[in-house]
Amino acid sequence: MKSKSLLLPSQKNYEYGYELAYKLACEQLAKLDNIEQQCRNSGAQYLIVDSQRVIILEYLNQSYQITLPALDISLVDGKEEVPIKNKVLLLHYLTSAKGTPITNKLITFKGLPEGSNYFRTFWQRAIKPLVDHFGSEPHRLVDTAQKLGGHKAEQGDVAVTINAFRRVPVTLVLWRGDDEFAPEGSIIFDSTISDYLATEDITILCETIAWRLVKYLKEV
Repeated sequence: MKSKSLLLPSQKNYEYGYELAYKLACEQLAKLDNIEQQCRNSGAQYLIVDSQRVIILEYLNQSYQITLPALDISLVDGKEEVPIKNKVLLLHYLTSAKGTPITNKLITFKGLPEGSNYFRTFWQRAIKPLVDHFGSEPHRLVDTAQKLGGHKAEQGDVAVTINAFRRVPVTLVLWRGDDEFAPEGSIIFDSTISDYLATEDITILCETIAWRLVKYLKEV
């Protein structure tokens, strides 16, 4: 278990692991007074299928369904089990979404609540893997990111924007190194991201994106 002195305020639901975080997230969803409105806030679809309520959410270029009241979470077009980390992120996004319109004003992790204090941890977990694996060939990031629905962006030397959730664009930026300077990287967000995810959720999301991209790169 992590030292409490290193915990973000929003890490309280993760302190004892994903099982507890998932349980708490399920409880939060069950408490919602108006699930249809919350689906509109998050950009999710709300359907009635065979007398069951079904929520369809897009996450990293895949469609997930949440069946109520059983609270079963599965891929729409796949049979593999959904990792509990993904289940937690899906529920946190759904229950936290405020429906705030995208501003297209970009901020870094340091602009998030408590972000400046925990930037080093974020850099190690999310930015460093991108720099280590793509820094010498940043152009490969564009093709690799397409597997997550990403498209080229205009920041840095090479950048891609991935719509992690319907209303959570995440932009990954790389700068080429040379004989004098090592490659560098950054991850930037729309200024509304904290209306959809807590800071620790954002860290976990970006870490997930980074390592998926590394995995896809190694498969080429």
